Amino acid sequence: MDTHVPGLSPHHQAVVERFVAACRADARVVAAFLRGSYVTGTADAWSDLDLGLVTTDAAYEEFVAGRAAFLRQLGEPLFLEDFDIPNFVFFVLADGAEGELALGREGDFAHTHAGPHRVLLDKTGVLAGAAFPWRAPAPAEQVERLRRLVHWFWHDLSHFITALARGDLWWAYGQLEVLRRVCGNLARLTHNFSDPDVGEEVYFKVGHALPPAYLAPLEATCCPLERGALLQAARAILRRYQELARPLAQAHGIPYPAELERLTCERLERASAGG
Repeated sequence: MDTHVPGLSPHHQAVVERFVAACRADARVVAAFLRGSYVTGTADAWSDLDLGLVTTDAAYEEFVAGRAAFLRQLGEPLFLEDFDIPNFVFFVLADGAEGELALGREGDFAHTHAGPHRVLLDKTGVLAGAAFPWRAPAPAEQVERLRRLVHWFWHDLSHFITALARGDLWWAYGQLEVLRRVCGNLARLTHNFSDPDVGEEVYFKVGHALPPAYLAPLEATCCPLERGALLQAARAILRRYQELARPLAQAHGIPYPAELERLTCERLERASAGG
């Protein structure tokens, strides 16, 4: 099978060839494939390398436990972490190649990827006709995420108010980022309620996920570490939250916390006046 991938940089092509050779020589591995931007045609000079492999069912646990040794066949790893995701390994090699390796077993590998793929090696035909469908979050999960965003915003705004009133500008600055992320997630849900990156990945490729107008009101909230600037930014974030949260809550049957809004906004005005 041809391992040459159009568009790959020389050092990424070398890693792919070492990857395929290592998979071919390892009896535990039955298939290997390429994922991500090099398959979708969206790669650029800064793209990382997304790899995937499938082991036999019997060898999967052993392979996962020894995955660091397998990856050393691709190059000397300067960074090797799984971030508590058991079937993924994130790596940076000494030659600068950066990427991630998804691990699956013959009986269960569809969850390791979403989207198109390119087969690099298939010893048993396990990838013949295989599809990796895009996975959308369940509607009930998104509604619960929305509920938390709508309500937790006020808890985080309350922390901002306390920090501002006490003159703890670093704490206030940190809370602004928390509030800004809430608005970013609300913008994602407004644009696409099935957006899988709502949550911790709010900024992940956000320039592709959202039209610029959705985030434009937040641009001015990236402000200096000064009391007046922080307060102005908080008010801008609050306005954007209200523009996004109210219609979303109504559309998805979530009670909007109007009384909590009134109470917290009054508290913000007292802190603004130094009271």
